[in-house]
Amino acid sequence: MPTVSSGKVLVTGANGFVAVWVVDALLKGDYSVRATVRSESKSAHLRRVFASFGNKLETVIVDDIAKEGAFDDVVKGVDAIEHIASPCHLRGEDPKEYIGPAVDGTVHLLESARTYGTSVKRIVFTSACMTITDYHHGTPRVFTEADWNEQALLEVQEKGRDASPITKYRASKVLAERAAWEFVDKNRHELSWDLVVLNPPIVFGPCLHEINSIDGLNASMDRWYRTVFKNLHDPIKLSTEGNEYIDVRDLADAHVLALQKQEAAGNRIIVSQGCIKWQDWVEAARKCGVETSARNESYDPSNPTVNMITCDASKAARLLGIEYRSTQQTTSDIIEDFKSRGWI
Repeated sequence: MPTVSSGKVLVTGANGFVAVWVVDALLKGDYSVRATVRSESKSAHLRRVFASFGNKLETVIVDDIAKEGAFDDVVKGVDAIEHIASPCHLRGEDPKEYIGPAVDGTVHLLESARTYGTSVKRIVFTSACMTITDYHHGTPRVFTEADWNEQALLEVQEKGRDASPITKYRASKVLAERAAWEFVDKNRHELSWDLVVLNPPIVFGPCLHEINSIDGLNASMDRWYRTVFKNLHDPIKLSTEGNEYIDVRDLADAHVLALQKQEAAGNRIIVSQGCIKWQDWVEAARKCGVETSARNESYDPSNPTVNMITCDASKAARLLGIEYRSTQQTTSDIIEDFKSRGWI
């Protein structure tokens, strides 16, 4: 399929933490954007933030992404789709409350694109590293795009409603991504478009989406804030445990690059800056001159990380040519954002 270096791009769930930065990157890259939101009130913030781009931004309402036919009209006349919208909550008891919307939302979008998206050339689907990694190996290991989180599926199958909420959510992400690949494989000869899947880890960075107070932070940034400023972790855990992460703006750039790189077609791609310990964030914040959580004063950043789960992101470098911001740059920009809002 041809790459998409210009034209109109559909961005689903455009008012979310990641998606609004994707909209920003696309508009600055001279694309036009059709942005879906759940209600008219959600579109006002987008129109305000991107007012300088005029009619290059169009907002449309899709109140339920899991509803069959919800995207039938929305996919018409666009050159590509960035599918970022995904049900994200940990409140359900029955695993079906997680799995049903995640899978149905994905499949229904792809069905709409197959039938009505005659001008669509590429779909970039936002999955997650949690569809690749699991935490039951007992020894550190490196995961690649060849891996799948079978453990989450097994736990949900065995425990059902008694599985942990996060495991139910992880299982829903695994099944949604698999449903996307299975749809493409089954309908390959009918499609005008190809598929790229991006698998990011936990995402941090400054907030561009609508948020009115520190209590309204999205889940990943709430964790970052409480880790760096509110002693979420004791000093030992802070200095010995870590996670893969990516800056939200780098992830947005990856979404644009995934449209532009022919070699990305048909690939599952881990996009991650790397794995760092929680205390590295605290140390970076202290360099910005702010008061932080208590830390392990004997911390040695060169010591191995306990329960280290790492991912091989070399495919992203090879296929997308992506470059990442430093941890210090991400930290500095988050703190400046928080300061501008009066939160620190």
